[in-house]
Amino acid sequence: MNHLEKYELVVGLEVHAQLSTQSKLFCSDSTTFGADPNTQVSPISLAHPGTLPKINKKAIELAVKLGTVLHCEIERHNYFARKNYFYPDLPKGYQVSQHTAPICKGGYITVITEAGEREILLNRIHLEEDAGKSIHDVDEYYTCVDLNRAGVPLVEIVTEPVIHSSEEAFLFLTELRKIIRWIDVCDGNMEEGSMRCDANISIRLKGEKTLGKRVEVKNLNSIRNVKKAIEIEKERLIELVEKNQIIVQETRSYDADKNVTFSLRSKEESEDYRYFPEPDLPPFQISDEFIEQIKNALPPLPEQLKQKYISAYNLSEYDASLISADKETVSFFDNMLNHSHHYKAIANWIIGPVKEYCNEEKISIVDFPLNEKKLAELIDLTEAGQINFNNASTKILHSLIANPNQNAMEASQALNLIQEKDSSAIEQWINEALASMPEKVKEYKSGKKGLLGLFAGEVKKRSKGKADMQEVTRILSIKLNN
Repeated sequence: MNHLEKYELVVGLEVHAQLSTQSKLFCSDSTTFGADPNTQVSPISLAHPGTLPKINKKAIELAVKLGTVLHCEIERHNYFARKNYFYPDLPKGYQVSQHTAPICKGGYITVITEAGEREILLNRIHLEEDAGKSIHDVDEYYTCVDLNRAGVPLVEIVTEPVIHSSEEAFLFLTELRKIIRWIDVCDGNMEEGSMRCDANISIRLKGEKTLGKRVEVKNLNSIRNVKKAIEIEKERLIELVEKNQIIVQETRSYDADKNVTFSLRSKEESEDYRYFPEPDLPPFQISDEFIEQIKNALPPLPEQLKQKYISAYNLSEYDASLISADKETVSFFDNMLNHSHHYKAIANWIIGPVKEYCNEEKISIVDFPLNEKKLAELIDLTEAGQINFNNASTKILHSLIANPNQNAMEASQALNLIQEKDSSAIEQWINEALASMPEKVKEYKSGKKGLLGLFAGEVKKRSKGKADMQEVTRILSIKLNN
């Protein structure tokens, strides 16, 4: 057995997600990203003596919303705790978090692996405040501190140690980000730091139940980097064990440029934080009515919409998954249904030409320049066989975008792209095509039936895409088989 195959990887993830509130967790400072350093602060976030925090109700609502969607048990009796850990960029010198009473307990996220569906179990989701940001590359001699982020509300989503491959971690984070964006809990922007991930990684011999000594890789800022860091650590830990060397429980970081992890410090245990209830904040209660209101206001979730699209509109699972992947695409698809009943064609156009155009122009589908009604007219013309898909999705689509006063039929006529259905005209193009390839005609008649596509392509070329290809195939078959 390969020495790598002797071991089982065990991973638990801790994901910090900044909540989509307009103000901080305990004061009214703005949470808008990108402001000048230290302009979104106040005496409370700067921890001036005598200031008292107040709880942001919206942050609690968003945490309960996420916990509800992720099948968690919502804790009714809540309180905050002080976590005594020195952050150089958190003015109080401690962090306000939750410890023994997280707002959400348990839960799971379902991922689709090669082996089928798998539930990744959650341990908890708790509320806490973010720290500021230390900046090391502005001044040659000093570290600069930006406190705009200090006090921004976070939820920390903690999994159980049940992830056994880097691919599972990748799928979990992809699904989590999709959900938090879908229900407007967090924008999920890892590049801006509004979603960050720490990975606790260990190995053990297959069949063992006891967890091995773990290392934590901190502040991974992309889902792909989480995957890479787990793969690197797995190999490093196995190599240490195989060489009878000691695994040090420590906190590490990942260098994406060099694709390596490196040690930061020895890992603290929870008792090192000396938690105790936050004396400046009262406990808070969450009522059944509050939870019910949040449940009733939830939008349909991606999986629900996916099943609806499969059953109601006969989309494939693949197409339904892509359409239901984000709210903007769902809205575009649903609006298209008001103008056309060619459901499968609408899905194909959104997944294909529409997304391609948006990617090329680096715009969201919300900003697609052609309205749903005009796009539906173009789809209906294509489905009716009056224009072919290639011309419709390239030349006519771009003409409509450039000339918003035209409709699909006017654009098709102006470009002389209405499909020719006249059998006599099509027959003439076919005769010319066959006459230009007499040897290929002989090969076809001797048994090479696959050449039919070659002849059809030549007819399409000679007709400049105007020939109705169904009619072309029908007439070609008659001529070549007689």
